[in-house]
Amino acid sequence: MIKVLFFATIRDYTREKETVAEGSGTVGDLLLELSDRYGGEFRDEAFDGDTISDRVIVLVNGRHIAHTGGAETRLSEGDTVAVFPIIGGG
Repeated sequence: MIKVLFFATIRDYTREKETVAEGSGTVGDLLLELSDRYGGEFRDEAFDGDTISDRVIVLVNGRHIAHTGGAETRLSEGDTVAVFPIIGGG
């Protein structure tokens, strides 16, 4: 199982703070699966066309996917994936 955590406005689209996903694959595969599960609003936030949107931050086991292979980052049983919206502040 892969644990998936949702934060801030992403929770508005999923209506839950966490879920689990089966098996392994890539971060891109997982986000597509979650898009099927949670619908168009989630997909529109998570993707720009076929690429992961710059409106979300995705961490795998606390590491930003920009440093681990982006959408091609491999997932393994027991991983934790966190999905955050970009939040500005000052």
